[in-house]
Order: sequence, then C-alpha cells, then structure tokens
Amino acid sequence: MKICRCTVSLFLLVTVLSLSALADDWKPVDPAILRMKQPLVEKDADAEAIFWEIKIHDQWDGYEFTTFYTHYLRIKVFTEHGKERLSTVDLPYFGKNAIDNISGRTIRPDESIVQLKKDAVFDRAIVRASGLKVKAKSFAMPAVEPGAIIEYRWREIQRGHPASYIRLQFQRDFPVQQVKYFIKPLEGLTSLTMKSICFHGKPTPFMREPEGYYSTGMTNMPAFREEPSMPPVNQVRTWMLVYYAEDKKADPEKFWKDLGKKMYEEAKSGMKVNDEVRQAAANIMGDASAPEAKLERLFEFCRTKIKNVNDDASGLTAEERRKLKENRSPTDTLKRGMGNGRDVHLLFAALATAAGFDARPARLSDRSDTFFDPSFADDYFLIARNVAVKVSGEWRFFDPALPFVPYGMLRWQEEGIAALVTDPKDPVFVQTPMSPAAKSAERRTATLKLSEEGTLEGDVRVEYTGHLAAYHKEYNDEDSLTQREETLKERVKGRMSTAELSNIQVENVTDRIKPFVYFYHIRVPGYAQRTGKRLFFQPAFFQTGVSPRFAASTRKFPVYFHYPWSEEDSVTVDLPAGFALESPDSPGTLNAGAVSQYDVRISITSDGRQLIYRRKFSFGGSGVILFTPEQYGPLKAMFDAVHKSDSHTLTLKQDAAVNRN
Repeated sequence: MKICRCTVSLFLLVTVLSLSALADDWKPVDPAILRMKQPLVEKDADAEAIFWEIKIHDQWDGYEFTTFYTHYLRIKVFTEHGKERLSTVDLPYFGKNAIDNISGRTIRPDESIVQLKKDAVFDRAIVRASGLKVKAKSFAMPAVEPGAIIEYRWREIQRGHPASYIRLQFQRDFPVQQVKYFIKPLEGLTSLTMKSICFHGKPTPFMREPEGYYSTGMTNMPAFREEPSMPPVNQVRTWMLVYYAEDKKADPEKFWKDLGKKMYEEAKSGMKVNDEVRQAAANIMGDASAPEAKLERLFEFCRTKIKNVNDDASGLTAEERRKLKENRSPTDTLKRGMGNGRDVHLLFAALATAAGFDARPARLSDRSDTFFDPSFADDYFLIARNVAVKVSGEWRFFDPALPFVPYGMLRWQEEGIAALVTDPKDPVFVQTPMSPAAKSAERRTATLKLSEEGTLEGDVRVEYTGHLAAYHKEYNDEDSLTQREETLKERVKGRMSTAELSNIQVENVTDRIKPFVYFYHIRVPGYAQRTGKRLFFQPAFFQTGVSPRFAASTRKFPVYFHYPWSEEDSVTVDLPAGFALESPDSPGTLNAGAVSQYDVRISITSDGRQLIYRRKFSFGGSGVILFTPEQYGPLKAMFDAVHKSDSHTLTLKQDAAVNRN
C-alpha cells in the first residue's frame, strides 16, 4: 500500500459557496481540445475527461452541518462506444442526501452548442453490480457524437456531518487528464489540523486558493476498471482520506496501546457484574458444565432473547427508536429485553464474566472496505465491535448483536483480520479466525424426471448455512413473500431462461439458528437437446447456464474471495422410457491441494432407469482467499477445469440396450 500524507493549518471561516461558483458561465474551451483526435492518458480510450473539478465546503445552520460538493466535469468523446456509454448520466445519492444545480451542454465538432434542458433531468432507481438499489438523478446528454465535448456540473449535498473523514476519489471509469479538489477547512477546531492520507497515488501538495480554499490534485489518471472477485475498490483504487487531528506525529504502537486502554475504561462500567447478572448467567447456563457449552448458551440467549433495536428487522420504527431509554447497565438491558448493538455486546461480556470467563470489548476493521494497516495511527478504520473471551488460554471472538451469524463465527468482513483486544494495562492485536469452508455450505438436492422431448421436471431443495445463510437472510428479511419468490425466480431464470417455478417455499428467513432454505417445483422445457434418437443433457443441474468465473486471460488486481465455502449437490434423474445411456462416463475429481477439492460421481441404478449425480466442491482451505495477479493463471485454470467438468454432457439413446451395472 503506497501512502503519502499532507497537512494544512486550519484557520479559515466556514462560508457559503460563492455565487460565482454557481454561475451559469462555462470555462472557455481550448481549440486544441476540439481538434484532438486521440486520447492522451490511454491511447485506446473511448472517451477521456479533460478535467474533473470538485469544490467542497461546509455550512452550519445552527443544528447540523451540511457538506456541499460542487462537481464540474468536461469529457471528450472519441468513439461510438464512448457515445453510447456517456450519453446517459446517473448521479447516485443516498438517504437524506440530495443532488441539485444540474446543468450541462454538448459542444459538437463543428463548435455548435446544445444545452441540456432542465426538464430532461429526472429521478430513478438504479441497481448496482452488488445488487444494491440506490436513487439517482438521471439525464441524457443531447447531441452526443464522436468528436464532441460534453460537460456537466452538479452539486451533491450531504447532511448531518461535516467534511471530516471524507474520501476523495481520483479515478473514474474513464481516464482523466486532470483531477483537482478544492477544500475549505473547518473553522473553530483550534487544536486540530486538516490532514490527509492518500492511498495508491501521490497528489500534489495542498496549495492556497482564493476564497479560503486549498487545492490538491493528480494528472493523467487511468480509468478504473473493476475485475471479478477483486479486493475492495478502496484497496486498489487511488483515493485520499481527509480528516482532522492534532498536528503532531503519532507513534502507531503507542497510539494503539493508549486507545485500547481508553476503550476498556469506557466500557468497564457497562460490563458491571451484580447479583442480578450472576443469577441470570446461572439460569441461562443451566446444567452446562463445559466452557464451550456455557458460552454457547450465553451467546444464544443474547442473540435470540435480547432485541437489537438497530437491526433493520427489529420491527421498530425510527420514531420508536428515538423514544427508547438509554440502557446504563447490563441489568437495564436484561430487564428491558432490548438495546442497541453495544448494549448486547456489553451484556454478553458481563454474563461471560459472571460465568468466570475473561471477557473484553474488541475493535476491528471491515475488510470489505479496505485492508487494515496499523501504521496509520487513527481509529477511523477500526469501526466494528466484538467481544473477546479467553477460552483455554486463547482469545475467541463473538458478536451476539448480529441476528444471523452462527455461534463461533463473525461477519465474514471481520474474520481473518487483526482485532484490538482492550485491556487496562496491555491491549493487544489478535488475529480473528477464518471459518472453514464447511461452515458456509450450499447443499442442493433435486429429484427430477426427464421426458423424451427433453423437458426436465421435479422438486428442488436448496439449503444455505454460515455466511451464505446470513447473506440470504439479510437480503430477504424485509421483503414480502411475493418479493422473495421473485428473487428466487430471477436467480434461476438467469441461468435457465425457460425455467418455470411453482410451489415456492422460503423457510427460516428470520430464524437466527436454522439454515436458510428454498423449496420449489421446477419445469424446464428444452433442458435436454433432442437430435434424432438421442438426447444430450447436462447432469450438473445446479451448474447449468453458469458462466465461467474468470473470462479474461490476464489480470491487473489480486483475486479476492470473501470467505471459504463449500457446495454439495445430489441430483437424481428418472430417465425416459426406452432410452439408455450411451458410453456413460464421469468427469471425475480435481485436486488443488489444501485450497480446493472437487469430486463428481455419476452412477445408474441397476435397472438403468435412474441416473444419480453427486458433486462436492470446496474452496478456501486453510483460510487462503487472496491470490496475487501472478497466481491468476493457475487459479483460472483450476476454475476453468471445474467449469468444464460441470458442463459435462451425457447422451441418451433411444431403443439402445440398457447398460446394467
């Protein structure tokens, strides 16, 4: 990780963005840009931004801060594909944030100008690659063609917090000749200084600008192109964190020691053990005698009997949450049967302490955002909270505030990373364990019948455990039954377009312990291809229509899987009368050492009427989930081999002699 740091003294007032910045005047266009035939940053680019400027300032209205980001983007279009990509613009925003002051225009190659009409801007929902739905301001730029210049401006409004710990992005999905940020520091923080840390790049030092701004920027920024199964974007993209801290160099080791002590002291009163907590712990543990059994009962009590009011499936409205009384002790949380996530953690820690365990609050980062680097002496990235409990001389980690993560596991984002275990004297970083592949399993069974026309029909059951179950429960828990059914239909029809699903059942969506389960009846016309007297079909029913995991022959970024997982399939197919397997064979096994195992077994019943397909696959053995670009070739070859085996085709021939075992 390449890091550079810059510091700017803080002494300027917070003011409203000047009217000149919001004026309708556009910057003059250099005639050389109009004549430019080839991009400068990337020679094969379909379009290239000439500049991208962003002004950032805060406004205090007496109740809360509002941060304004005013963007100005000018882009040269070179190809038809560039025209297609850039003709429509989506500007996403979240929650109570907003976007306004949108204006734009297109400068044609003949230098005529077409303005973006105000009524061309509208709101719509967009679905990102992650499946997240967000709101966006959307508009179509007018008269876009190769050789044209398009430019547009907009203001992004973020409410509720000042521009501290903000992330400044330097890369877009097209190359940019110059990115420049103008930041007006916050006022009144006499003991603090505006600082920055840049990841994967080296911007210019901050320079004083008119109207109290400071600027920094970068030139010739290549496009950022996502790759499948890559690390989080903030781990590989160029960006800067701007924050406020004391103007002194912090020693990381001392910083984390001091922070761990401070956090312990802050939480100590919230873990206080009294007679009520001791009695509750004894009642919950019951006849359990082994340490593991005791802990599990305490954990499941906190997870199932204490409502986390911050959980989106708690049933509480925002107004009801605001009216809740603050829990000042574990006893309060016990009596009320509810609390926020921190309350649940502290109650579990208090109960564990009452049971004789050494329990401490712990803080962790989130590896879905970026990989934690302790050399950055600031707790900004240490956002997650757990409870560390010492068992047989080793620290174990628990999060009873999460509804769907099983005992003995954490969120996948918090496994396999450094956790700061707090202590009044000697806090330490301890690595959290990675759950093995068997914990996050997808178990699928299908009992099917194949007709002589090639239609496949039958009943299917799919079960998810561990991280897979947590994902599906979180995705479905707020949806209606109809929405859950539609989610399943979209997933299945995405790989088998002719599939017809009925009798759908979705089980254990909100159950905190049981696996997430789908049941459904399926009919797939044309599953097998009929050619004369032969039927060709793929016995790997659950892999039918699945694309290869990796298509590109080369790789820029590391390959990163979220967690180890396993798959286990059992498929039985009643064969059509009068048909028998012709030259039956099986793809066999693949072995990638401790990292991955793949095994397929195909058999026929003694009467030749039923085919039995068994498939097992696991990945991430020994917690290996991150691979360098240099390892991409062998990794791709392994997944290609799995895909080839999954695509294995069998042939049924009509009126052939039945091959009996």
